[in-house]
Amino acid sequence: MPNNLLNEREFELVNIVGAKLGANQRDLSRHMNLSLGMTNMLLRRLVTKGYIRIKQLDQRKVEYLLTPKGFAEKMRKSVNYTLKTINSIGLIKKNILKVLKDLHADGARKFYVLGESDLGGLIEMTLRENFKQDCVHVHVQEISSAMMDGVILICREDAQVPMGLKSVNMIEELAKDEELVRNG
Repeated sequence: MPNNLLNEREFELVNIVGAKLGANQRDLSRHMNLSLGMTNMLLRRLVTKGYIRIKQLDQRKVEYLLTPKGFAEKMRKSVNYTLKTINSIGLIKKNILKVLKDLHADGARKFYVLGESDLGGLIEMTLRENFKQDCVHVHVQEISSAMMDGVILICREDAQVPMGLKSVNMIEELAKDEELVRNG
């Protein structure tokens, strides 16, 4: 790894220093679950690379501050993480749409979205964007026998679907996608 790039531990330390979560090396080592010696070594490495500077407050106390280079790196990595997350959400929506199109092709027109989650929100968004003309969806927290007229789209781990009700575990369906697993 080139000397100027940050590894994950170094970046974690830059984030902690940038958020002012550690007043001293002991606090920083506790936050990172590292030994004091390892924390000291990482701090010295980050000072050498120019990401952090040390300000002497008095004879015993120091303050760790991000340099402009440290702020820039924190921002660059945050933007990259955000772009990767947006890409992942796009892949998830694409796979949700595939599942929904298959169900629609099989005649499903009523969907019950089970579970309070971001996944449930993505499913509802995908239904609104692609099937608003001839499909109905209802967000539910519990399964009832009245749901025989539709498909239950499960968005939580603990759901138990009674026999006779049609359901799709969306978490399991999305977990099958190799591209999501590779990029996630």
